[in-house]
Parts: sequence; C-alpha cells; structure tokens
Amino acid sequence: QVQLVESGGGSVQAGGSQSLSCVASGTIFSINDMGWYRQAPGKQRELVAAITRGGNTNYADSVKGRFTISRDNAKNTVYLQMNSLKPEDTAVYYCNAEVTIMQMDQLHGMDIWGKGTLVTVSS
Repeated sequence: QVQLVESGGGSVQAGGSQSLSCVASGTIFSINDMGWYRQAPGKQRELVAAITRGGNTNYADSVKGRFTISRDNAKNTVYLQMNSLKPEDTAVYYCNAEVTIMQMDQLHGMDIWGKGTLVTVSS
C-alpha cells in the first residue's frame, strides 16, 4: 500500500518559521511531481508549491519569496520550509504525489494524498 505521511506543523506566531516534511512509503516504482496544498476553514484546497522530479518548482503567488519546496528523491521525501508566516497561512497542509507503481507486471499511475497537518499562525 502506497501512502504519504506528513510531519511538522503546529502553532507558530506571525513572522515565525515552520517546516513540513512528507515521506512516501510502499512499493513505488517512481515518483513524479510532488507538492503541497492547503485548505483553510471555509475555503477550497489550493496549491501552495510543487516540484518536479528534476527539481523545477512552482509557487502560489501568495507564498513566493517566503516558502521553499524541496525534495530528496533517494528518500522519497518532499519538504516545505515556511518563513515569515502570516495568520492567513493558517490551514491544513496536504502533501500530494504522482506515483507510478507496478501491479501485475504493469505500471500504473496514481495520484495520492497525505492526511494533512495543521499549521496555525497567530497574530
């Protein structure tokens, strides 16, 4: 069974920093794009940052210059370093990955999600 497990998160004051990590486990053939999404109360889930296997990154305008996404392909892990946090960054943060698995001698693509971790930024 392939799964993503997030760690990090918690409460922090505005202006502070927080780091998240997410590990993919299971029988994985390869991992393509990985990313972080967030969902604030009463709002839709939105992309925060994404990174390709080769390291190309993409950020939401609201976090550019403050958040940094990175990954360690050897460890099947993606990270999110969040600096200069604002109260509006408060949300549940979800890890996402596009993975390829081998089943019955065939490759299958899957889009998997972590269960989420809460980040609360107080003013």
